[in-house]
Amino acid sequence: MALTRNPILPGFNPDPSILRVGDDYYIATSTFEWYPGVQIHHSKDLANWNLVVRPLNRKSQLDMRGDPDSCGVWAPCLTHDGDRFWLVYTDVKRKDGSFKDAHNYIVQAPAIQGPWSDPIYTNSSGFDPSLFHDDDGRKWFVNMLWDHRRRPLLFAGIILQEFDLVAEKLVGPRKNIYQGTDLKLVEGPHLYKRNGWYYLLTAEGGTAYEHACTLARSRNIWGPFETHPHKHILTSKDAPFAALQRSGHGDLVETPGGKTFLVHLTGRPTGQDRRCVLGRETAIQEASWGEDDWLYVKNGPVPSLFVGLPGTRDDASYWAEQKYSFVNGLHKDFQWLRTPEPDRIFSCEGGKLTLIGREAIGSWFEQALVARRQVHFSYDAETVIDFSPSDEREFAGLTAYYCRYNFYYLTVTAHSDGQRELLIMSSDVSWPDGNLEFPVEAIQIPNEGKVKLALAVRGPRLQFSYGLDGGEITQIGPVFDASILSDECGGHQAHGSFTGAFVGVACSDLNGTARKATFDYFTYRPAHDASDRYEP
Repeated sequence: MALTRNPILPGFNPDPSILRVGDDYYIATSTFEWYPGVQIHHSKDLANWNLVVRPLNRKSQLDMRGDPDSCGVWAPCLTHDGDRFWLVYTDVKRKDGSFKDAHNYIVQAPAIQGPWSDPIYTNSSGFDPSLFHDDDGRKWFVNMLWDHRRRPLLFAGIILQEFDLVAEKLVGPRKNIYQGTDLKLVEGPHLYKRNGWYYLLTAEGGTAYEHACTLARSRNIWGPFETHPHKHILTSKDAPFAALQRSGHGDLVETPGGKTFLVHLTGRPTGQDRRCVLGRETAIQEASWGEDDWLYVKNGPVPSLFVGLPGTRDDASYWAEQKYSFVNGLHKDFQWLRTPEPDRIFSCEGGKLTLIGREAIGSWFEQALVARRQVHFSYDAETVIDFSPSDEREFAGLTAYYCRYNFYYLTVTAHSDGQRELLIMSSDVSWPDGNLEFPVEAIQIPNEGKVKLALAVRGPRLQFSYGLDGGEITQIGPVFDASILSDECGGHQAHGSFTGAFVGVACSDLNGTARKATFDYFTYRPAHDASDRYEP
């Protein structure tokens, strides 16, 4: 097997759930507030992955308007029962404070491309649900249990209940089958069956640098579950200098040849502040079953940066420039925020991307922001905008975006007298206020004509630039700290920011007239930089 460098899904691709059907592998990952919901990648060799579908793509399945940052779709579980694909997911409506309004649903489809069904509601007792298909035909639903009375840790364990396929609901007794270890914060459960044992793989330690995968087993699905003799089969918590940090929340898959692999989320921090700008990514590790019927990660429990996989990854596409036109609609690399009614925020008529000005950038309801993941530590992005604002309440442009509390935004806007101008808006590390900062004075530009907007990120440095009507490119504003577009600076308490950095375009019209901005193209160009410690 060839050595492949982790992660296998770079950039914001957390909480992986892996599945093999025949010779095809699939990984489903969380999308949080980004629409459509859930990313499903496909591979034939575990090394090369291609995004094939985002199944939660209509209002009846998912409407996240009003969901706060880092809420929305958490921890999907993708399974197959021999006949159909099943996808279980949570839509989190609130996460800060004592209560979690986390609603769990099930959808199904005859093929990975769909059609995916309308959801079946199951419960709201906690998050990270999964569905286990037992060999006797019964289906079991597990999720972590949230208890608002337990302080300071509100994680109460993993609960099990049967899912009745005919009645389309949970039935029978419900039992708390596992309370985790002393690492606490037990979540992310997945059930398996092997050699007469039921295995329960969970995540523990929160989503930051104490994260871990914990394994337990029982002869009875109802327990009691015995914890692995090493407790945590995968974790970076005791290896602060390992390349892959924040490692946990995993799932298992077996190849046709009988090899076992563990996929897990991870982060690659850079700099003294250990910030993971690319968010939580998906990595993979080889594992094996011992004579004692316990699973052991190869060279574990610390995850390896390089792993032997059946295939050899083609990195040429990873480093290729992506110049997106909109002749065939919005490219699959792009998503938008929260709304199941994209026609209200953008169109691709005429081969260009037109954004319809809605609420301000950072809104949790309806904002016209279309972006793609940052998957390199260094890159360039550019676009050309045609926009005629009437005053300062209308603005559109290029943004490097994490959440409402953390973004940089180069806008075309206008003064109150109608004179068009360029203005940089930033909202960096201003939580809990979320107040805008204007690091430079606005620059007047002609009221007519297209404007090229660009940014360059080199590790922790971000620099905007612009050009008028094909003229020279001119830098604008200071060099910003790109590292604040990270989980560690995402505007929430510890273990509270879960996504990753995006780059894209946005348009707001606070006058309520839905003024439009048109973008000719969008370019994303990976770049090499000395600060790219973990990139080849």
